[in-house]
Amino acid sequence: MARQHNRPEQDSEIVEKLVNVGRVAKVVKGGRRFSFTALVVVGDGKGRIGYATGKAREVPDAVRKATEKAKKSMIRIPLREGRTLHHDIAARAGAAHVIMRPAPVGTGIIAGGAMRAVFEALGLSDVVSKSLGSNNRCNLVRATLNGLQAIQSPRDVAMKRSKKVGEIISRREAGSKVTEVKGLEDNE
Repeated sequence: MARQHNRPEQDSEIVEKLVNVGRVAKVVKGGRRFSFTALVVVGDGKGRIGYATGKAREVPDAVRKATEKAKKSMIRIPLREGRTLHHDIAARAGAAHVIMRPAPVGTGIIAGGAMRAVFEALGLSDVVSKSLGSNNRCNLVRATLNGLQAIQSPRDVAMKRSKKVGEIISRREAGSKVTEVKGLEDNE
């Protein structure tokens, strides 16, 4: 007897982003057999994200397989005010290096294709990022998620340091204020 899960269907709110479709050829006696790989990122737009690859003889089947796997592998990422990151992050996967920074309201998503898909599915609206090194889309998605998993919310930091959240946030605000140093105007 199959076990039924009593989970409400949340597929209507899931955002699916197709990042890459690749064609793979296998050489056999009669010629070449083509199959397709699909890299898909899924998220709920509220801080949950997952990614996966699928492979099949047809593109729609590969996308469907990848989407099903990605939904099973979703993880939660803490977001600041539901729109940006808590702090700067640098991460890597293979030869792909990524740098992600929080941004003020109205900045938007400043990112390349693979990273943009991750941020849109996650629900970030203000973030600045840069990819360095390899531009392999699979490794860029993997590096982005490695970095996002390393985010520590003020609540996590406060628990680890046995402090109150207010103490952590007040220090963060004081540290983030950039004082502008004006140059000397004595050009005479």
